[in-house]
Amino acid sequence: MNDIALIIPEVTLLAVACATLLVDAFVGRQRPAATFWCAMIGGLVALGELASYVPETVRFAFAGTYRQDVLGAVLKGFILVLVLVSFFYAREYFRKRATPHGEHYSLALFATLGMMLLVSANSLITIYLGLELLSLSLYALVALQRDSVKSSEAAMKYFVLGALASGMLLYGMSILYGVTGTLDLSELLIKVSVSDDKRMLLVFGLVFLLVGIAFKLGVAPFHMWIPDVYEGAATPVTQFIGTAPKLAAFAMALRLLVDGLWGLAEEWHQMLIVLAVLSMGLGNVLAIAQTNLKRMLAYSTIAHMGFMLLGLLSATASGYAASLFYITVYALMSMGAFGVIILLSSRHSEADELADLTGLARRSPWFGFILLILMFSMAGVPPFAGFWAKWFVLKEVVQAHDVWLATVAVLFSLVGAYYYLRVIKIMYFDEPLQPAAIEGGQDIKLVLSVNGLAVLLLGLAPNALMSVCVGATLPYLPWQ
Repeated sequence: MNDIALIIPEVTLLAVACATLLVDAFVGRQRPAATFWCAMIGGLVALGELASYVPETVRFAFAGTYRQDVLGAVLKGFILVLVLVSFFYAREYFRKRATPHGEHYSLALFATLGMMLLVSANSLITIYLGLELLSLSLYALVALQRDSVKSSEAAMKYFVLGALASGMLLYGMSILYGVTGTLDLSELLIKVSVSDDKRMLLVFGLVFLLVGIAFKLGVAPFHMWIPDVYEGAATPVTQFIGTAPKLAAFAMALRLLVDGLWGLAEEWHQMLIVLAVLSMGLGNVLAIAQTNLKRMLAYSTIAHMGFMLLGLLSATASGYAASLFYITVYALMSMGAFGVIILLSSRHSEADELADLTGLARRSPWFGFILLILMFSMAGVPPFAGFWAKWFVLKEVVQAHDVWLATVAVLFSLVGAYYYLRVIKIMYFDEPLQPAAIEGGQDIKLVLSVNGLAVLLLGLAPNALMSVCVGATLPYLPWQ
């Protein structure tokens, strides 16, 4: 019973996901709002349970396979908030399309359950279970638009490449188990640190683990699925994939590399440098050529994940805090950018081309300003939150004596500023193609406004979020 008490939020979320399925099956067709509110209220209850108890010490459950700590509580809180906000955007999108959408909420809740399990995993088996629950739900979400050729193609590509990455991750885990004889991350940490005679085999397993982590984060050269999936999936699904699961993938990287394979820090430090440089380079350069806004944001995601890796490869508690800050701010910016696409969409148009933003500032000065905040923040322009996200990770790289890497990151950031500024130029200096006012419910307009202003406020007061990130990574201080 003590073990079950630690997973009350997860149990609640599982019950809510099942209840949402039943509500959608019986009353969802006649009253779609019932499915939405069932998912929302259940998610809020789980968030309240999570906030009611933040552990001060690390606690383990279920024979050491589940880990409860401050980092897990903070990440789960961020994930639940992002998921609940995404539901408001999804509701507006499906309202405009007048299509059944109950499965979206239930699948998203099951994916969230996988994320929460992944965040608290303390065993290779638990990590794999959480990852597969998340991945299978995302495959189904991408394929929900059964009549869309793009959606079906994107789902098939995502499934095939995801299965390949999961297989490689599992192979890496089997190598580690064969060498150390344990699946527990705490025991793995000890055995890896003293297994000098088997280091080559451990590094071989590490390579396969990094392939799985890199795929889930979407960093180069394992980024092939991102542009097609982002463009082919419905915009609310793209928004969901591009936000909360990134935090879960960050947690998976931290659990595997730091909690389990800290003894191989020298090796994974070098590997992460290669992944980061490739991601920043390919992501920023290829994004320049895109005319589809969702594809542009897809390549932007690849570049941002490369920046996030800069904090991880520093192998310090402050570096992990910087990466956590970066991934959280990125999720907010990405959610807002896709929220603008949803607001501009109509029954017959996704509004995902750059041309659809032409003259947006004249059609709607307020939401043009909101998108300006998001684009400036993604470009790293002060005083927006994206600037501080880049600043914190670059500071950690310099302190790790990798000044050349910080220089490369700054140069690629300047390259990336071009396509963000191009969006602002299209909004403010081109004549609008559609002079009609923007149609959208008051709820999405309010949520999008709060989303954009949150990015601005976090830029003006970054210490509020950074203090939370530092507190979450305090247990890693002895390893600096």
